[in-house]
Amino acid sequence: MKRLLYFFICFGVLMFWSSCRNDFEFSPSTGNLEFARDTVYLDTVFNNIGSSTYNLKVYNRSDDDIVIPTIQLERGIGSFYRLNVDGSTGNEGTPEEGKIFENVELLANDSLFIFIETTIDISTLPTSDTEFLYTDRILFDGGSNQQDVDLVTLVRDAVFIYPDFQGNSTMFENLNFDVDGDGIVDETALPGRFLTTSELTFTNERPYVIYGYAAVDEGETLTVEAGARVHFHADSGILITNNATLNVNGSTSSDPELLENEVIFEGDRLEPIFSDVPGQWGTIYLFNGSVNNTINHATIKNATIGILAEGDDDLPTDKLTITNSQIYNTSSFGILGRATSITAENVVINNSGQSSFGGTVGGKYNFTHCTIANYWNNSFRQFPAVLLNDFAQIDENTIGTNPLAEANFNNCIIYGNDNPEFILDQLGDDFNFKFSNCLLRFDNNNLEGTPNYDFTDVTFYENNIFNEDPDFEAPFENLMRIGEDSGANGIGSLLFATQVPFDLLNESRTASPDAGAYQSTILED
Repeated sequence: MKRLLYFFICFGVLMFWSSCRNDFEFSPSTGNLEFARDTVYLDTVFNNIGSSTYNLKVYNRSDDDIVIPTIQLERGIGSFYRLNVDGSTGNEGTPEEGKIFENVELLANDSLFIFIETTIDISTLPTSDTEFLYTDRILFDGGSNQQDVDLVTLVRDAVFIYPDFQGNSTMFENLNFDVDGDGIVDETALPGRFLTTSELTFTNERPYVIYGYAAVDEGETLTVEAGARVHFHADSGILITNNATLNVNGSTSSDPELLENEVIFEGDRLEPIFSDVPGQWGTIYLFNGSVNNTINHATIKNATIGILAEGDDDLPTDKLTITNSQIYNTSSFGILGRATSITAENVVINNSGQSSFGGTVGGKYNFTHCTIANYWNNSFRQFPAVLLNDFAQIDENTIGTNPLAEANFNNCIIYGNDNPEFILDQLGDDFNFKFSNCLLRFDNNNLEGTPNYDFTDVTFYENNIFNEDPDFEAPFENLMRIGEDSGANGIGSLLFATQVPFDLLNESRTASPDAGAYQSTILED
């Protein structure tokens, strides 16, 4: 009974105290708000593509509950910015929605969040620039109490390549073509369309933004000029079909940071948080029957598969020749070849969810002065940096084989944060490979000395160095230059170096060739 009486007394005191407070009496703001920052930079966006969501924290440091008469964009309802104030978009369904907010309450010693987004249509602005700053301000209060926070966005105009829509649907048309060369158009599951004649040259004048797969039709060539920037939306890429060709014509850049003459393929999210996120787009797909594909001075990053090349391993010319290029942050393979032929020189591949290079279902592969590494989280990958095999699953009960006609790795580095970093998976009788003057990571007592792993057999292994530190600059950040203490230093053969006399940074390597795509240098700590 005493406990019950005590409870009622406490409850009564609490109710009396509460009734005496002025919790719901808000005073007008006096211009003393504080802000987490005075400018919100929304990074870079493409014309008509929405930004990420950014936030601004607003503080009431006073001991009074206040009401902010207005929070609004200086450009008003015509602004390309949108606001959300603590979960509210304002007057929903009106032109003021997301632009103007009235009588916003903020408790004493409390804060609120303002969330900011933008989608900018430069066609409505009086500018002919292809890149410019779009600005606005968030205004708090008015008159003598007015405070403000600046909003700044860099906007880039671009060439947009969209697939056709399916009738009135919002779904894209699928890209259908003769897949197997039998003269019959096959249905595929790839959204996209064929490029028109006027679209077959990508210049460096404006970036390109691709939705779905931009396909090159039979007999046509897609030329990508030096300095071009190609961006892909999710599940997008480039597809080169039967008897079609891709020529990527990048060139040496004078600025190693800007890479002004490099051709760069990446996703369409330009915010720094997305700069190294794998799997943002699909692949550059060199389909069975495509011919004479060349890639020079290109950076390919953040794809699912950087380059997927299929078929034509029996042709006298290579399916793909790739030189002076870098492929990073692929969620599956950096380069995946299937029964195809690839020549690579001065190529760096790193950070792949599966293998950085996979030469599968046989084929012909020749890599000279390449750095093929994998510093992906090794708890989440099943394959080494280099995977070679000669088979494929045809159906539930059948595995077919195809000869590995050749797989030569000359003056290369094959390394990573797992061990071993190359696997030779043979089922058929014709499996030809050779590692010459390479730095290799392989330390596996269960395999060493077994067929394909007899490192004393000069038919397959000649003048290689095993398990010495390559002294990469910062491999988890894709900085793959090698230092003075690298195990790759001086181990290259002059015979192969004269075939590729300059490294990826255009430094001569013929005096004392190091293995890999870079000559060693003094690295800063």
